[in-house]
Amino acid sequence: MGGTSVLRIAVLGCGRIGRMHAANIAAHPRARLAGVFDVSREAAMEVGAREATTVFETDEDVFASEGVDAVLIASSTSTHADYIEKAVAVGKAILCEKPIDLSLERVDRCARIIGKSSLPIMLGFVRRFDPTHRATRAAIVNGDIGDLHQIVITSRDPAMAPAAYMEVSGGIFRDMTIHDFDMARFLLGEEPETVSAVGSRLVNPPLMERCNDWDTVSVVLTTASGKQCVILNSRQAVYGYDQRVEVFGNKGMAVSENRRTHDSVRFTGEFTSRGAPYLNFFIERYAEAFNAEIGAFVDAVENGTAPEVGFEDGRRALVLAEAAGRSIQEGRPVETSEVI
Repeated sequence: MGGTSVLRIAVLGCGRIGRMHAANIAAHPRARLAGVFDVSREAAMEVGAREATTVFETDEDVFASEGVDAVLIASSTSTHADYIEKAVAVGKAILCEKPIDLSLERVDRCARIIGKSSLPIMLGFVRRFDPTHRATRAAIVNGDIGDLHQIVITSRDPAMAPAAYMEVSGGIFRDMTIHDFDMARFLLGEEPETVSAVGSRLVNPPLMERCNDWDTVSVVLTTASGKQCVILNSRQAVYGYDQRVEVFGNKGMAVSENRRTHDSVRFTGEFTSRGAPYLNFFIERYAEAFNAEIGAFVDAVENGTAPEVGFEDGRRALVLAEAAGRSIQEGRPVETSEVI
């Protein structure tokens, strides 16, 4: 760690999630924000001023800096694999937002280039670090619900993203459901072997037609032993950011519910069970998880251990996304072995 007592992390990308990561790193007791870079100089200067940190002129300056131990990649998806390769080449640890790339072929090429590097490479599947989701997984691991039979993951955004974003997002499975694919693997304890998906264009049909995408999807993942995971996604939930996980076994069930600003519920002559709205979107809903993610990354680098969620986890989630897309296009269940 460059002879310092804290991990010096530079952030590549100063969009919404990059700004949040920069603030979290700056506030972390065992990390230091070593600087930021963005292709938009204005965006980088804004974050640099707010966090009182270095603003790098180029991305190459980040990788060349002796004052940077690690990089957090929050730039556009098209840069992720390139940045991972560059960071490995100069010996800097990596925390990269999902996905590694939209193309499984590019991900596999990246894997070959970085070879068997022992550097910590962590993928930003932040939901693994949510306290309630982790407690739900503990109910499986500890045997509280007995033998796991079924999982239901519900993930619905509060509103459709802008058209400019949707057109370059890579589609719902690579952009949105990929988090749920990782959560499914986190909870199932074995790899899904069959993927069956259906998709509809119900929220914004013209935009979805133009993007050759779907805004409403259901996916069923099945493992070799018969465990099932159902994933439900929508690009628009008028009642807010809908994030639920249910695990069911032969001895019971555990549920991770939606989060609210507070849990007070009102009952009057006009309505019953009226509560506060759900937390606004992913930055608010997963605030604790994003902080825990930075801590887990620092732990992995300090201890020289493999990150809890690594490069292969990113690849496996993309395999499931590819299989789901094929399932809709071909109207049949798709074996993951067909994709791998």
